[in-house]
Amino acid sequence: MTSERFSGTAPLLVGIMPKQHPEVLHTAAGLAARLGQPLLCAYVDEASYLVEWDPARSAHRLSLHPDADDEDIRALTSGLKADIMAAVGKLPAGTGTVDWTLRTLAGDPARALARLAAETNAPMIVVGTSERGFSHRLSEALNGSVGAWLSHHQSLPVLVVPYRMPAHQDR
Repeated sequence: MTSERFSGTAPLLVGIMPKQHPEVLHTAAGLAARLGQPLLCAYVDEASYLVEWDPARSAHRLSLHPDADDEDIRALTSGLKADIMAAVGKLPAGTGTVDWTLRTLAGDPARALARLAAETNAPMIVVGTSERGFSHRLSEALNGSVGAWLSHHQSLPVLVVPYRMPAHQDR
C-alpha cells in the first residue's frame, strides 16, 4: 500500500464495496499491473453525505446514522483492505507488483467516483455490475446504475466488469 498521493503515473480508479464479487478487484489489479499503474480503490459510504470535498484526503462527511458510524467504518475498511490485498496477491507471476491505496468517500457513488477520477487524473474508472436477483434489480431501478451514470457523464473510459456465473447456475 502506498501513501494517498501517487508519484508519476495517475492511478487506475476502481469502485469497490463489501461483499462485491471478486472479479472487479481481480480485473482492476491485473489491468493496473499490465499498465504499470497504481490502483486507487474507492469505497463510497452511501449512509453518509458529503460536507466538504478536500482533494488531498478523503471527503469530509456526516453520517446519516452517527451512533454506529466510526466503529462500523473501521471494520468495513479493514475488510475491504483484506479483499484488496487478496486480489493483488493473486496476480499471476511475472506481472509485477501493484501499489494500491483505499479511499473512503461519501454520498452518491457515481458522482463521488467521478469527482475522485477528476481530482486524480485517473485514465479509467473500473466498476462492477450489480449482483443478480430481485433485490439487486430493485435497488438498481430505484438508485440507478453507477456504471450507466458514469458511462453517460464521463469523458474518460469506464470499464464495467460483469458478474460471472456459470451458465448452468444463471437463473
